[in-house]
Amino acid sequence: MTSDAPESPLLRVLGRVPYEPTYAAMRAFTDARTPDTPDELWLCEHDPVYTQGIAGKPEHVFAPEGVPIVQTNRGGQVTYHGPGQVVAYPLIDLKRLGPQGVYVKEYVYRIEEAVIRTLAEFGVTGHRVLSAPGIYVRLDDPFAHGALRGPADPRDPFRGLGKISALGIKVANHRTYHGVALNVAMDLSPYGRINPCGYAGLQTVDLATLGVHADPGEVAVHLGGQLGRLLSP
Repeated sequence: MTSDAPESPLLRVLGRVPYEPTYAAMRAFTDARTPDTPDELWLCEHDPVYTQGIAGKPEHVFAPEGVPIVQTNRGGQVTYHGPGQVVAYPLIDLKRLGPQGVYVKEYVYRIEEAVIRTLAEFGVTGHRVLSAPGIYVRLDDPFAHGALRGPADPRDPFRGLGKISALGIKVANHRTYHGVALNVAMDLSPYGRINPCGYAGLQTVDLATLGVHADPGEVAVHLGGQLGRLLSP
């Protein structure tokens, strides 16, 4: 059956919303969609919450201090969502992305590329780290354009880096949900009470930490535009 869906995902700006109803809505949307259902891209901020992926280990949350912990079916381990962070949920049929569709690895690459391009619009250089999904920045000079050099030290693969964007996805029958979070201007202290993404001592940063003062809504517009371009057929 040929889909009549628009080429670009339908953008929905949800504002600040609680996590659990949003998670339930993503699952319901994905379960109910048909070959003709248009793809969507949801942008939002969340009330404070820790979310655990399917590989999440309880010991990686050692001092929640009243922040709720929600078990999810996305990939990865624990992360934090809170005000001042832009969260994007692409609800995409991967079979539409090109004549043969795309594999999950390519999908992840495109999401990370959207974050890298968004950061570049604010003068920040984002980096990938092998086998550690998400986007990182150099702490000593987040505006330097050079690539990371040499293999990471296996004893400290994140030395000199801070994580600014976390990624966790779910793909069911070629259809995606969950997504990516980009830290803009938030209270980072809750990250100090977990091992972010399962890595003890991993420093988490936001644009404000780097000296870039931007409104989360403005960053959401840029991220939504980049995702829309990269996740269109």
